[in-house]
Amino acid sequence: MDSLFENLHNDKKPLAERMRPKSLEDFAGQKHILGPGKLLRRLIEAKRVPSVIFYGPPGTGKTTLARIIADTSNSNFVKLNAISSGVADVKAVIEHAKSDFELYGKRTYLLLDECHRWSKAQSDSLLAALENGYVIFVGCTTENPSYSMTRAIVSRCSVFEFKRLGIADVKAVLNRAMKEDEMLKKFKIKIDDDAMTYFATACGGDVRSALNGLEIGVITTSVNKDGEIVINKEIAAECLQKKALSLNEDVYYHLLSAFCKSLRGSDATAALYYANRLIEAGIEPQVLARRTIAHASEDVGLSAPNALLQACASLYALDHLGMPEGNLALTQAIIYVCESPKDNRVVVAMNMAQDDARNHPDDNIPEYLKNHTEASKNYKYPHDYGGYVEQQYLPNSLKDRKYFIKNISKKN
Repeated sequence: MDSLFENLHNDKKPLAERMRPKSLEDFAGQKHILGPGKLLRRLIEAKRVPSVIFYGPPGTGKTTLARIIADTSNSNFVKLNAISSGVADVKAVIEHAKSDFELYGKRTYLLLDECHRWSKAQSDSLLAALENGYVIFVGCTTENPSYSMTRAIVSRCSVFEFKRLGIADVKAVLNRAMKEDEMLKKFKIKIDDDAMTYFATACGGDVRSALNGLEIGVITTSVNKDGEIVINKEIAAECLQKKALSLNEDVYYHLLSAFCKSLRGSDATAALYYANRLIEAGIEPQVLARRTIAHASEDVGLSAPNALLQACASLYALDHLGMPEGNLALTQAIIYVCESPKDNRVVVAMNMAQDDARNHPDDNIPEYLKNHTEASKNYKYPHDYGGYVEQQYLPNSLKDRKYFIKNISKKN
């Protein structure tokens, strides 16, 4: 429920906050978990959302959806940040939640931003309240909770991954903002197609960034003689503090394809040329680092395992060192991947394993491989046989499968 002063200074809030959706109908993106018939949508519509953890990149709607869940379930909503809150804050929330639950049957949704930063003591202080049902935990994090959070909390939550918004979703949000936001409606805004596409593309799927960039463009661009605020691609790039791509979408994907095929083809000169053409055109160099990581496994694999380390290090350097120095690490990784012997056994093994996992999901595990059964005493412990012993590990229907072929000759 909105407080008495909720909208008192609404015009001082950022556009992204003013346009925060209040219902699922206005919520953009995340169709893989919120589309018709999807589990999370069914839970929200039934007003039976359990404790959940939302993880994914910034600006993808994690906090917004938590608010929608609390509003639609007619529950209390409390927000804490894991960086600034302690055990005492959690206990205070629990006491109020317990009182409201016992007196009015009203549950409390506790939204915890940056929940991966919570200590074990903080997490443990919440467990009893979760089990008793008067606190529903909604954790929001940019980190995968399976390795960044305590197991006790994760085991009591359903985990949903949020993905970056697509270009069409971001455009829809921007268009809705210009039609519905009371502040923007005061201006006569004219945005050309290139600028709108740039906002939606360069924000990297972060709709908050796109909205705030749009607002900056509107309030800092002078009105022309026709009374219009005209925003072009150059203004959009300046507002997002990123260089505008100087190539169209087709050329962008052609260059990216040429870069990837040059990596696979062991041509370091060509790969570096296409990489730097893309960088000069305004692409985020992290895009190239991520592609290099993929090819280090897909096309080099176990023939030179250090290629993957080099590629991952280049992404780390770009994130923590920035440009232009980060380009040194990226260049080193590109050369290393190109100069390494090529071997696609990793991707072949992955594809075969995925295919069998999808088509043989219910095949029986050999009895002696199961956990603590009578037959498990027949399991042969490899270390009792010098480190290796012949025995069947796959189900009978797959026992002759070979995903990974050893000792093939390496080719440069």
